[in-house]
Amino acid sequence: MKLPRWFLGVCLWLLSVAEVWTATFKLALIGPWSCDPMFSRAMPTAAANLALSRLRSDSSLSRGYWYDVKLLDEDCSTSKALAELGDMEGYGHAYIGPFNPMLCHAASLLAQHWEVGLASPGCLDADWPNLPPVTPPSRVLFSVLSFFHWAHVGIISAPVDIWTSTGQEVASALRELGLPVGPVLTMETRSSDGPQHALEAIRQADKVKVVILCMSSVLVGGEDQRKLLLAALDMGMVSEGYVFIPYDALLYSLPYQDTVFPQLTNSTQLRHAYSSVLTVTMASDQNFYKAFRQAQMNREIRSAVAATEVSPLFGTIFNMVYFVAKAVEERRQAAGGHWVTGDQLAQSDGGFDYQGFNQVLHGGRDGSGLQAAYVVLDSEGDRLVPTHTLAPTQTDGSVSYLRKLSRSFVFPGGKPPSAASCWFNPDEACGDSDAVMSFFGCILLCLLIGAIYFWIRKRRMAENMTKLILTLDDIVFIDTQVSRKKLNDESIMRSLLEIKTPFRSIARSYILTTPESSNIGILEGDWVWLKKIPGGRTVAAVNQNTRKLFSNLREMRHENLNLYLGMFVDSGIFALVVEHCPRGSLADLLADSEMRLDWMFKSSLLMDLIKGMKHLHLRGLSHGRLKSTNCLVDGRFVLKISDYGLHMILHSERLILPEDSQDLLWTAPELLRSPVRGGSKAGDVYSFSIIIQEVISRTPPYAMMDMPADEILERLKQPPPLCRPIVSVDEAPAECLNLMNECWNEDHAKRPSFDDIFKQFRGINRGKRANIIDSMLRMLEQYSSNLEDLIRERTDELEVERNKTEKLIGQLLPKSVAQALKKGKPVRPEHYADCTLYFSDIVGFTTISALSEPIEVVDLLNDLYTMFDAIIASHDVYKVETIGDAYMVASGVPNRNGNRHAAEVSNMSLDILHAIGAFKIKHMPEIKVKIRIGLHSGPVVAGVVGLTMPRYCLFGDTVTTASLMESSGLPYRIHISLSTVKVLTSLKQGYHMETRKAQVKGSEDTYWLVGRDDFNKPLPVPPDLLGGASNHGISLDEIPVERRQKFLDRQKKMKK
Repeated sequence: MKLPRWFLGVCLWLLSVAEVWTATFKLALIGPWSCDPMFSRAMPTAAANLALSRLRSDSSLSRGYWYDVKLLDEDCSTSKALAELGDMEGYGHAYIGPFNPMLCHAASLLAQHWEVGLASPGCLDADWPNLPPVTPPSRVLFSVLSFFHWAHVGIISAPVDIWTSTGQEVASALRELGLPVGPVLTMETRSSDGPQHALEAIRQADKVKVVILCMSSVLVGGEDQRKLLLAALDMGMVSEGYVFIPYDALLYSLPYQDTVFPQLTNSTQLRHAYSSVLTVTMASDQNFYKAFRQAQMNREIRSAVAATEVSPLFGTIFNMVYFVAKAVEERRQAAGGHWVTGDQLAQSDGGFDYQGFNQVLHGGRDGSGLQAAYVVLDSEGDRLVPTHTLAPTQTDGSVSYLRKLSRSFVFPGGKPPSAASCWFNPDEACGDSDAVMSFFGCILLCLLIGAIYFWIRKRRMAENMTKLILTLDDIVFIDTQVSRKKLNDESIMRSLLEIKTPFRSIARSYILTTPESSNIGILEGDWVWLKKIPGGRTVAAVNQNTRKLFSNLREMRHENLNLYLGMFVDSGIFALVVEHCPRGSLADLLADSEMRLDWMFKSSLLMDLIKGMKHLHLRGLSHGRLKSTNCLVDGRFVLKISDYGLHMILHSERLILPEDSQDLLWTAPELLRSPVRGGSKAGDVYSFSIIIQEVISRTPPYAMMDMPADEILERLKQPPPLCRPIVSVDEAPAECLNLMNECWNEDHAKRPSFDDIFKQFRGINRGKRANIIDSMLRMLEQYSSNLEDLIRERTDELEVERNKTEKLIGQLLPKSVAQALKKGKPVRPEHYADCTLYFSDIVGFTTISALSEPIEVVDLLNDLYTMFDAIIASHDVYKVETIGDAYMVASGVPNRNGNRHAAEVSNMSLDILHAIGAFKIKHMPEIKVKIRIGLHSGPVVAGVVGLTMPRYCLFGDTVTTASLMESSGLPYRIHISLSTVKVLTSLKQGYHMETRKAQVKGSEDTYWLVGRDDFNKPLPVPPDLLGGASNHGISLDEIPVERRQKFLDRQKKMKK
């Protein structure tokens, strides 16, 4: 049949315009998906498919448009990626990517040549046609830097092409904005000291205190950033005020709402290092991980990968695909519904809002691209908390100022210095004057001001240094025995006031003592203690290095450090002047038999010691001489550590402090074998363990060993055996004794740090702060700050008890029933169409009970049913109840399991029968325990009966029949009904069954279950089935003679 010519013409016209109604706009997504953890874990295919799925249900988009995404891989090498970029023609009407900023110019030129659109997150400038699918990171960085007035910044990149290129382009973009960017470095990872070299170059740079890190964040798996931050902590840059800003977080929304980062939880050092990181990331309405899990629950994401294993860049990819689709729709509507070519994207006028993956995003006007709000994050332990917000860019493309939130950013080493405002003002230049005379005039003026400043500063430093050196003119020495009696005497008070008069020598002689006979004096009205150093030579003057060291030590402030006040140099005495602690040393307090010390008192002293040592170690200082004699106790019973840094002063003055064997009992074994000046942090931990022994037992070190100190030291130097103090287990909590054992571990590498000790010891006291006189004041002062910790602690304890209760209830009732009862809901009876029930009892239990004492019967049943419970744990069954010697189990109730219920109960029965063959009664091992087992399958009704001690019970003919199968069975036999046989046969698992002919005419046959194909465990041999042995008791012949006589005597007594 020949078709009309007009019909063919209509068909050709329809084919030519079909694109109008079924147009597919193709997107090509380019990225380095295998180069870095941030990209390799981003799941770009899943993100793009999720965006396409939600685009199809977006009512704001035209129905005639379809979108498709093609994933293209960007090579890790910039040169190779550039060569491959030219081969990507024809994959899309618009290209999203590349991410490498070095490829931006080439991609723009190719996009113009191909007449397609380009939406590249890597383009940091506006010189090339591009529709930014993310807010330009360089503009966000500039806004943050201008808010904090930081102009001088350095950049460190990971040794990967994409990050090296990113670092160079970020530097160029910031320089175009007027900032004097300092060194731009690539961190070498081939050598272990690569991070140190990069950081040292930053440290040498002038005025640079802010470092931009172009690498994957440690919080998303970046190993390079972890090494760099730990190196910065070791080099002291964290405490010196350096701030690190991760660049990669600008490209995505880092989770911060209710998120705990295990990288920070599991590393104390990394947690300290990360406190110097200022994170700037996209603000979000919902935690990324929560949004990802929600999409998985809605089956929008088919992958079962854990949300925490996915890079947050997943959300950025989703947002970019969705943004380009919205921009295409905007251009289509602006063109009156006509087809939009890709090269029109750069002209997008935006003006639309849309729901991104986990935040609301905006389309910027005049081709400014995607606009998102940003947030500044500070670390708080192992969490991130917002401190500032940054609103989306304004219509002119500039970024608005930061807005402070309730929490301020904490700079661990102090805030970096602010730069001149001219660096951030495009209308003002930061440079020298053009006039030569003005230039030289400014130079001369600066030199003059500098000379005057340094002269004043040097003079003040000299005055300050002189205050470090104290003489008899500064300190009045007193005899404490006299002063305590006459402290209020008018003549004494008058002499103290005369100290600052020209007649100081008269006042001094009036207080009765000299520096040779007393270590206690009065300095400016306060009591002080002198740590006299018998160095073997007279110190006439203190050198400059010692003064600087002591000045630094004097600046250390902590509640549990005894403050240094000065150095006494006079009358041939060289001494360190410290605060006076009227309670004496910890050793003195422990030796005072009249002082009652309970555990609260002892734990308070130990906690003070831990906090003091934690502070010292955090400042990078080891004590080296820690012992109970230099742990002082003030009037409020607060322990304060003294003699810290003493080894540095002695070394600087070339003095040697003599020590006898008794003083070395606190020294770690490795330091006894190979002494180290200043000791070590691990050695301090060992010394702390010896102090724990002293505090717990209130005896000197190793007092319980009754050995001379020299012999103890030799044993410590030459193990084995290990020589350690012996402490009774009832003198302190077990956790404290375990901590003590950990601290004196022979391997110094296995000893905990004081940070770990602090956490463990706080757990021993359940987080409570034990204090003596000042406990009420401290409680009132810190009530508000400790309330949250207290609530959390109580909540944790409640949760532990709740879990115990739920576990117990779960053992008594099915979980679904228990949940309903807890919620106060009625538990409705439930019908189960098919299940299998198990009944068993002990043959001759009455006789066994008569032969046994009541406690022996209880022990027998407990042993037997404990064995049964262990067996049923490996099968899909539910233990219903036990009554006396009867044991009832069900399968298919309360958890339905298809037709597997018969197999589960049968397998369990075979295992029980095997186990019962080897079971022995403890008090009558001669008598074998024989059980009868009965199984039946059918429907039941299950429900909870009773309000007081509720029970989960089963009802129906199936229960009665199963019980009848047990009672009519035989010892060592599994008696099953026809309904159970049918289910087992349908499973085809090779169960072995024998027929038991019906005893009554008209009733159906029953069966014995005797094994299974793959069941190789031996089963006990059943007794004679036809006669002889009783089925329901134990014959007297089976009872041992002595038990039998006892049984007969009891029977005669009962008859009388």
